Amino acid sequence: MRLAIVSSHPIQYYAPIFQALTRSGQLETRVFYTWSQTAQAPIHDPGFGRVITWDIPLLEGYEHEFVPNLAREPGTHHFFGLHNPQLTRTVERWRPDAVLVFGWNSRSHLGAMRYFKGRVPVFFRGDSTLLTAAPPLKTLARRIFLNWVYRHIDVAIAVGSNNRDYFRFSGIADHRIAFAPHAVDNTRFADEDGRHQAKALEWRQELGIGPTERVILFAGKFIALKNPVLLLESFLASESQAHLVFLGEGAEEPRLRQLAAGRPRIHFMPFQNQQAMPAVYRLGDLFVLPSYSETWGLAINEAMASGKVVIASDRVGAARDMVKQGVNGWVFESGNREALAAVLRDGSACEAAVLRTMSEAARRESQHWSIPEAAAGIERAVLGFRYESETKHPDNGCLQ
Repeated sequence: MRLAIVSSHPIQYYAPIFQALTRSGQLETRVFYTWSQTAQAPIHDPGFGRVITWDIPLLEGYEHEFVPNLAREPGTHHFFGLHNPQLTRTVERWRPDAVLVFGWNSRSHLGAMRYFKGRVPVFFRGDSTLLTAAPPLKTLARRIFLNWVYRHIDVAIAVGSNNRDYFRFSGIADHRIAFAPHAVDNTRFADEDGRHQAKALEWRQELGIGPTERVILFAGKFIALKNPVLLLESFLASESQAHLVFLGEGAEEPRLRQLAAGRPRIHFMPFQNQQAMPAVYRLGDLFVLPSYSETWGLAINEAMASGKVVIASDRVGAARDMVKQGVNGWVFESGNREALAAVLRDGSACEAAVLRTMSEAARRESQHWSIPEAAAGIERAVLGFRYESETKHPDNGCLQ
């Protein structure tokens, strides 16, 4: 069975899923990328404020092609940034039995959903949630609009519980919601030979942090949405004797450095590329994601796959499914400085044996959110829908 996948551009979290689908052989897949400019040039990431060239292969191990994007301002930051007049024709020439669209909020992707609905089964994958509150009228308008959007798909593939709630809110019945977990390549974050731990210890030494001292880590974009300032203020309020390390870049960096001035236990490290991230997570004992709004937060997956205890706000989508309170981490009320300060104080004061037990629990939990499981979930959704359709409509010409 042929599955055409429509995605914007090569992404470090999705390429491993496409590779796993190819290795499995249950489906014949081809990815159609709609931001064709990314085939020739690196992407400017507005969150980091710099051009990013990932140092892991994102186009190997699966069939793909770039469909010309004619948008005047190419990108995924606005609805008209992906304009691919040849997309549906290009996909049709491949003769797919089904189409899977990643994200609808672009002219081309929504257009593909509308075009293929009724021609072949249309599957959809996204990670939106309802975690950010909105006024009643805006919520109603959103529901009406999303009901219209999702009339153009057959099955939504949820990545977690909050995402499933969002699809229900959008008018999709439970029997039309499948599940394929949000995942990272857990094997890449393993450390069988100890080299990542050795690099982390080297960084600690460079920062003046002793090998047994506690480290609280934030790694990511220094942007308001991820709320690193709240973390810094909460750390100061906690009077913790741990060290706080900020790794990354972004618009909030000047403010963070100003607040941290003269405080020797607060450190800054520059952006690190993908190959270095397994060592980055081992730099910390506690990993914190204090975001105001985070549809999922795959950094939680990465940290837990690295065997790290995590602290997340209740507006981080992954927290509901992955973080078990007091077992492998803690969840605090978003924006609540006192609540985060209390967690930081208690967490950094935990005995080493307790943290080791929690770290192992985090690693075990991460194994349920793996690339093979994500690929298998997509396969079950597509093949299960085909079986159901053929059983009910054996002469359905859309299913060849």
